[in-house]
Amino acid sequence: MIHEFFSNIHDAVFFPLKSWAEQSQGNWNILVVVGFLLVMGSAIFVYIFHRKMGPADERTSKISLKSAYFMLLTIVLCDIIFPKDYMWNIFFTFKYALAFLAGGIYLAVQYKKDFS
Repeated sequence: MIHEFFSNIHDAVFFPLKSWAEQSQGNWNILVVVGFLLVMGSAIFVYIFHRKMGPADERTSKISLKSAYFMLLTIVLCDIIFPKDYMWNIFFTFKYALAFLAGGIYLAVQYKKDFS
């Protein structure tokens, strides 16, 4: 039942992306570059807010651990949702980009709440 549900999601969402990416080398390159830029941008986002929080103490270490928890949760969810049959490397970059972005968003929200 669950496998069938995720199979339908793969067919509905990811197969059109695969078809579009395989139409030309330019489309494939766009997908690769967007994934790479998203990973780099998200990693920089996490780094900036991690540095803004300052040195580790009892308050910031809890925030950092919770941010890492959200990153791990995002990685696990992406492993469940993203297909493993095709375009695995592309989805690998998007998985980690989304994980960094989730951790960075949590850090940004906590920074606004606690430090501003």
